[in-house]
Amino acid sequence: MHTNPFLTQAHEELRKRVRKFAEQEIMPYAAELDEKEQFSEDLTEKMGKMGFFGIQAPKNLGGLEMDTLSYIIIVEELARIDSSQAATVAAVNSLGIAPIIKYGTEEQKKKLIPGLCTGKRTWAFGLTEENAGSDAMGSETTAVREGNYWLINGTKTHITNSASEISGGVTLQAVTGEKNGRKKLSAIIVEKGTPGFRSEKSKGKMMWRASDTGNMYFDNCRVPYENLLGEEGQGGRIMLNTLDSGRLSIAAIGLGLARGAMDASVEYSKKRVQFGSPISRFQAIGFKLADMDMKIELARNTLYNACWRKDNNFQFAREAAISKLYTSEIAREVADEALQIHGAKGLFKPSIIERFYRDQRLLQIGEGTSEILRLVISRYLGV
Repeated sequence: MHTNPFLTQAHEELRKRVRKFAEQEIMPYAAELDEKEQFSEDLTEKMGKMGFFGIQAPKNLGGLEMDTLSYIIIVEELARIDSSQAATVAAVNSLGIAPIIKYGTEEQKKKLIPGLCTGKRTWAFGLTEENAGSDAMGSETTAVREGNYWLINGTKTHITNSASEISGGVTLQAVTGEKNGRKKLSAIIVEKGTPGFRSEKSKGKMMWRASDTGNMYFDNCRVPYENLLGEEGQGGRIMLNTLDSGRLSIAAIGLGLARGAMDASVEYSKKRVQFGSPISRFQAIGFKLADMDMKIELARNTLYNACWRKDNNFQFAREAAISKLYTSEIAREVADEALQIHGAKGLFKPSIIERFYRDQRLLQIGEGTSEILRLVISRYLGV
């Protein structure tokens, strides 16, 4: 394993622990869970016992208070084996826990965070709707204040960690009025079991089939006013800040998937014999593997640099956008070449390459499409 200037000995030891867990606990079940489109509460709780949730949460709330790079290494190593489990961890940490810690009241933190650190409860972040995603201002879900309550109506779609038995609730973005002719967006916490709130599992996914994805419905759902996260009208800012950090974890999934695809390709190329020789000895295959290694190295350094900037209180939104964009695209390229190396074998289940080829496709869409990220980066250039 190559050393990296951003990594400490503690980071390297953490990587070994996570890799061992992923290979021993996740790998034996990944193909079956994917085939059945089944979210595993058992694996989620095991990951909780390993400390994968609440990685950066304060210790007094049940977390580990580790740095961003430690979190990213965990997600990366999980994705090297299974993007679905990596996505579960990433969504709870980046989209569930992080905004509550940053913007929540002490009461909100004490009530929600300790349970989310255990893996016995997950949490969702409700932004996407039929007409809202890249255009966050397109949100149509409304929250009207009635005395000391919010009355919520609307629908959220394609939401991670929203429909399983252990989904604890959602932090959703809703329209809470208008200001200067523009929608006023706010973030509101809604716990599972609240009357008027229901969710249902999304079926027929191409990718991340073992993660929990669902739609959420709010029909005159009434929650206390103090469930407001941050200040009224601050929802857009909370969402953008959350996505900046979340992009690092999506980049980590891309990096891990690419590494897993390359490792599988190296191993397969040494075993597959054609014309009396392992195909790894053919220059055409060697060059493909060399290109994979080069792209992965560049993606890793770009991502780790963004993490370092975040941990050292430097501006990192631009670097997060670059990292997510680049890593999602090299995941596509590496998965494609890995499939070429595996040939027909890679086209059939339960080949890990078949799963990787499907799983990588979301990375160019989730938490900022490649088109939106190019827009974000171009604005830093003043164009």
